[in-house]
This record gives sequence, C-alpha cells and structure tokens, in this order.
Amino acid sequence: MNAERSTSSASAPARDRRGRAAAGGRLGASRPQQDGPADLRLVPPALATWLAAIIALSAPGRWVAIGAGACLAAALALCVAHRRGTRGLSGAAAGWIPTRPGAGTAAVAAATLLCACVAAGVAGLSVAGLHRGPIPALATQHARVTVQLTLTGDPRAAHPRVRGSAPAPASVLAEAEAAHVTSRGTTTAVHTPVLLIAQPGDSTPAWLGLLPSTGLTLEGQLAPTTREVDRSAAVLQVRGPPHVTRPPSAIQRLAGALRGGLRDATDQLTPDARALLPGFVVGDTSRVPPDLQEAFAATDLTHLLAVSGSNLTVILALLIGPSSLAVRAERRGIAARLGLSLRLTAVLGGLLTIGFVVLCRPDPSVLRAAVCGLITLLAIGTGRRRALLPALAAAVIALVLYDPWLARSYGFALSVLATAALLTLAPGWSAALRRRRVPAHLAEALAAAAAAQALCAPLVAVLAAHISLVAIPCNLLAELAVPPATVLGFGALLAAPVSMPAAKGLAWLAGWPVVWVSTVARKGAALPGAALDWPGGWTGGLLLAAVTAAVLLCSRRIARHPWICAALAVLLLVAVLAPAPLTRLTTGWPPAGWRMAACDVGQGDALVLNSGDGDGSAVVVDTGPEPMLADRCLRSLAVTTIPLLILTHFHADHVAGLPGVLTGRTVGAIETTTVDAPPGEAASVRRRAAAAHIPVVRAAAGERRRLGELDWQVLWPPLPGTAGAGAAEPAADYRTAGLPDAGPNDSSVTLLVRTAGLTLILLGDLEPPAQRELLTQHPELPPVDVLKVAHHGSSNQDPALLTRLHPRLALISCGAGNRYGHPSPRTITALHAEGTTVLRTDTDGPIAITGDGPEGLRASLVKGSL
Repeated sequence: MNAERSTSSASAPARDRRGRAAAGGRLGASRPQQDGPADLRLVPPALATWLAAIIALSAPGRWVAIGAGACLAAALALCVAHRRGTRGLSGAAAGWIPTRPGAGTAAVAAATLLCACVAAGVAGLSVAGLHRGPIPALATQHARVTVQLTLTGDPRAAHPRVRGSAPAPASVLAEAEAAHVTSRGTTTAVHTPVLLIAQPGDSTPAWLGLLPSTGLTLEGQLAPTTREVDRSAAVLQVRGPPHVTRPPSAIQRLAGALRGGLRDATDQLTPDARALLPGFVVGDTSRVPPDLQEAFAATDLTHLLAVSGSNLTVILALLIGPSSLAVRAERRGIAARLGLSLRLTAVLGGLLTIGFVVLCRPDPSVLRAAVCGLITLLAIGTGRRRALLPALAAAVIALVLYDPWLARSYGFALSVLATAALLTLAPGWSAALRRRRVPAHLAEALAAAAAAQALCAPLVAVLAAHISLVAIPCNLLAELAVPPATVLGFGALLAAPVSMPAAKGLAWLAGWPVVWVSTVARKGAALPGAALDWPGGWTGGLLLAAVTAAVLLCSRRIARHPWICAALAVLLLVAVLAPAPLTRLTTGWPPAGWRMAACDVGQGDALVLNSGDGDGSAVVVDTGPEPMLADRCLRSLAVTTIPLLILTHFHADHVAGLPGVLTGRTVGAIETTTVDAPPGEAASVRRRAAAAHIPVVRAAAGERRRLGELDWQVLWPPLPGTAGAGAAEPAADYRTAGLPDAGPNDSSVTLLVRTAGLTLILLGDLEPPAQRELLTQHPELPPVDVLKVAHHGSSNQDPALLTRLHPRLALISCGAGNRYGHPSPRTITALHAEGTTVLRTDTDGPIAITGDGPEGLRASLVKGSL
C-alpha cells in the first residue's frame, strides 16, 4: 500500500475513550503508539536480506554456504556477548546504526546478520533447485520432449522486433512449472520452473486466453536460458495450439471472467482508453501499442501501465479511509459509516487485498503493496498503529525470503524505492514547500513526485539510458486522473458480470481521465528535450545517483536565492522545449540550410528531403524499423509537415517505423511501390494509413514532382499495363511485368532528386539485376553528387552503375554490429576507387547534406563536419 503521511495521534483521555467506543469495544484497549522519531530498526535487516539474496543468486553454492555460516556465527557471537552484559559493538560502530530507545545496537546487528544468513540460504537453495532433475541436462542437449506442466502466470504476446527485412515471428511467453517430462521413452516426475515460448501461428487467441493454474501437455524442444541468472531452469519452445489437460482453478476462472468483462466493457472506447484502462485497473497491458509504451517510458509514467500500490491505496481508502485516521474516533471510509469494528475492518481489508493480488496477478509491485497493506491492516486490527517505514522494511524481508528472485527484479526495486521516497524525503520536502507559501495539496503532490523521481531515476537510467526531464510535471498532471480512473474502472469490472450496459457506462466515464493520462504522456514525450541521453548500465546509474546526491546537498543553499532558482527553472524549460536555433547553436545539429538527412535508425533506411520552405516541411523516404528512432530523428530536424511519404518497398526495415513518423505530424499522402510484398507489412501500412485518413498511391516510373526547392523524378519500378500513376489497386501483372525479379527489393522506388544545384540518387534496396535494368532504361543518367547506396551497402552492387553515377559522396544506412555484415568491404572499396567519400550511419550517426551546388557540397555530422 502506498505510504501516506501520518498525522499526530496525540489525544486527551476523553478522545481515547471516544476512539475505543467507535472501535467497537476491547480493540481500543491498547492506546495507539504516538508518533515520534522514525523507527529504522528493521531497515538494516531488510537491506541485508535484499543484498544477501542478490549475491547468493549468482555466487557459487560453496561460497554461499560459507557466507551464510559466517553470518550465523557472527550473529550467535553477538547474542552471547550481549547476554554477558556487553554492548556487542564499540561506540564508534554503534553510531552508524540508527536505533530507538530500548533497541540495542547489538540486537539490531544480530538481526541483520541472521536475516542475511537466512536470505543467503533460501536463495542458494532456490538456485540449487533449478539444477535438480533431468530438465537442465536435456536443455543443454536441445532435446525434444513431452512435458506436463502448469501455468504459473498469464501468457503474454511478445512484441516482435524487426530482424533485417522482416519482423521476428510472433510468439507467446508464459511462466510454467513442469510436473513430468518424457524423453526417449522415459518419464520423470519433476518440480522445475520453465519459460514457455510458443510460436502459435493462427492459434494465438487460444494461447492468450489461458489462465494461471491451467494444466497443459506439450511437445517441444528444450533449450538453456539465455540469461546467466534466471528463475527458469530451461526454455521450452513449442509450436501450434495448446493442449489443455486440466482446467484452471475456480478462483482463477473467476478472476479471468472479471478481467475479460472489463476488456469487453472497454471495447467501445477510443484506442488509447481501450488500451490503458485494463492496465490501470488489473495490469492487463495486452492492448497497449508500442508507440504508447514508448511515450510512457519517455515521461517515466510506466508505473501507471502496471498495477501498483497507488491502485491498492485507492481501493483500501474506500474501505478504511486515510490510514492515519484508521484507529481514531474520526476515522472515515465505508467501514466507519457501517459501524464496523477495527478488527472486522482489518479482516475485510485483508480479504480485499488478497483478492486484489489474485485479480491483478502477483507482480513485484503488487506483492510489495499487498504485504505493506496487510502489515498496516494488522496494526489497525490490533489497535497498534505504526509508521509505514517498518512495514515497508518488513515487507521487503518477507517477500525476499518468500521469493528470492524478487531481489533481482527491477520492478520490485523501483516499487520499494518509490515507497521509501514517499516515507522519507517527501514529508520534509512538502513541509519546506509549505513554509514557502505553496498550497498544501500542491506541496504534497510536488514533493511526492520529486522524491520518487530522485530515488528511482538512477535505476531507470540503468535500464533505459536516459533521464526524463518532464517526469515530475507529467507525473503531477497524470496523478490527478489516477483515482477517478481506478475507482470507475473497478466499478466497471464489478458491474460487467451483472450488467454490461452499466459496465460500459462506467468504462466510458473512466475513459475520460484515462485519455487525459495518455495525452499527458504523448505530449510530454513529443517535447524536443523530453529525455536526456545518459550512460546506461550500472556505471550510468551510479553516476546519476552521485549527481542527484550532490544536487540534493546543494539544494538547501540554492533555495535561499530566488533568482538562482528562477534561472535554473528557465534553463530547464529551455532544455525541454529545445528551440531549434538554440539546439543548432549548442550541438550544430541540424546544420543551417540542410538539404537531405540520413537518419540513424539502426539496420534500415530513413531519409529526409528538406523542401527549403523553412516551415518544417519535408519529403520523407522510408521510416526505418523502429518508430521511436524515426520520430526522434524527425523531431531533431524540426519536421512537422510531410506532404509526401515515400515507402520504397514493404520490408520491415523500411516501413515498421511508420507510427513514429505519423506521430504529431501532418502527412499529405503515402506513395508506395507496385509490389505488395511482404503482404503482412503491406497490409499493415494500409491499415495505419486508413486509420490516419492518409491516401495511399502508387509510384510510377517517369513521374515528376516539385515541392519548394525539391524536384524529383521516379526512375523505378516500371509501371506496366494500363494502370497509371497513383492507381489504388495493383494490376494483375504488377508482380512480374518489367521487373527482373518479383521480390520486394527489385521493386524499390528509385528517385533522382535535384535540390539547390545538387543531384542525388536514392536506390532503395535494388539488387544488381534491377540496377542493370535501370541503367538500360535510363542511359541518360548523369553523374550525381550524392548516392544513397543500395541495400545498406551490401556486396550486391552493379559496377557499371557505380561507374556511370560516379558519386562524390556516398551514404550508407546500416545498423551497428548488424548480422549481415553491412556494409560490405568490397562495396566500400569500389566506391573509393571512384574517388567517392563514404559515410555510414553505423559509425558516423545521422548525416546531413548541405550546400548550394556541387562546389559547396558538405556533409555534417553530430560529431562534426566534412
């Protein structure tokens, strides 16, 4: 349960008597403990438990046993020394462990060592359990097996990544526990966790409809896990539909029905609301598209996509009211209005919490919130209200001992850090803001967002290698909508089994605050300086932690100087808005008067042709494989209007970034090649274009267009028959007529572009047969200033065409470390033989072409100029 700032419970005896009466009798006999200094006695044991589990999960078993034994021996020695009347620790050593009166330092130290011993032992046994039985050995042999297993988690669709010209095959992931494995006619009973990876083909809905506790019998191939430390002993790869041998438990069927009812109730909502509301309520993110996930990640709002403590707080607050008033006479909530005793209230709250975990699934943040909530409810039920910091520490100890793998979970760490920030930093910061005449509610919200960001940002940098400069304002704006969305969403979930019209009405009401959150995420992520690149990994995280600590140490002094604070706020605002003139002044990108840019989008193509009108208008040729990278490049170039988007062919490394190009921009039309292959990508492009109401037309050889300073001609592919340029449907002979090959590469739209006295040719992914045919059909091709080398600089280039074009500058768009070996050394050698300067995005980053004629031709990089 999210921490809530406690208020003083000091009261007169008369108030105590009223509290006992309201509580319903003997529950008030124990006077609630008064607020005082923070109780930190459980913090060292919690940290020791966490750290010991992390180490034990990756250390050799022998060293784990030695370490656990050493901790146990030291703890026993402390206990013996303490019983003999010593303090157990020197005064110098005692100073670093915070205690409260009556809590001896030796006791705290002994408890810390004992927790470390137990955590190391439990984690070591957990790792040892992964190596028991035949499955690990069979996995190293990649054996074919038949496995009887039980699902322990919800199957989830893996978002396919683009691998070269096509996305990875669609797959479904699920955690499971194997009960029997059969290999070479021998069946063995096991108790082994496995990761299930299914490539279902047409049976994806059947897989995604399975619930935890479902029994399956599957034939597949075992493989070792790809990560060095993994809670699964092996990976089971299967194909085709699932074979169910045992239905899920009754409670899981009930939870599944409720979750399904909520999805049905949201079907009529807008796309963002339909995707987000199930995630807000029960953690179901199966409908959230990648571009929306990226927006939430860029604004550090990802915690809203998963059920967290805030959801449970809202639900429990309806029952018990604010936890700070839960044992006082003026307590609030439904339980108080019904006159329920504290004990019954705590029992109902506990049942509600357990149901919440089953319904929303035991993710790390849900477990942390549930255990904190149960500990707090226990305190309420016994009449002993405690601060939530000990509850958080106890929750960490209990959960890590229950499941040591949580110690290595980033989600668990972020949840604990955010809660710790609300308990430790936020109250003081809120008080400081109120002293400076900031309204109380605004001060609390601002302090909570800033505190959570301060503690969580270093860990986010470890994962995402960026710092969000808009996280605090975006979280403040988004949090306004979370309570109503949660309450109304749960109302829709509970109403769905009874009355679907009522559920749809509640979901419609909940959709308004949900759309507000999605708007905040999208608008925040679209700001030019929303995210600041930062070194990733633990080095970057530790560096950011050190910088954050230094800023916090200096903040009190800085706060005494209003003008300095104002100047810093202006600097932050400028960094976020990143005006183009300032960005160009500080980074040199984009260069003034740029004519063409090759975006760094990894293993793919994305080119931008500046119209020269100075109004953010440009022609875009291909979109690359990743929406986020395409969007980032266009934002850096300040492109807001795209009169024409040309897709040279439908391979995923040229079209999969389309959502990023469409985000926040006006696109007049999309022009494509004449061959709809691969059909899946072609259909996806047309679906997205139709959803955005963008017409799709066909390119035609001989077509000429002009936009501002741009003038271009389509050289390829040939358009046969009677179908003219821009035909909406392909003629039957599109796939063969005029093309040396029916494949997508040889149908690439090829452009000859002239701008400001420069001549450029863009070859798409043409292969040598099409290159030779292009030269045959256009013998008048002139030498060019800039060549976009075909097919990412592969070895498949026609020497005669390179000789005819004789480019002064060649651009190769490819990804660093790609598995295809692009660009080919042979191609680079051939270009150098023509006297051509070669630039490539994998080593040079984004490239911009400038100049007002052949003599003024220049190439500018983020790193410098040539």
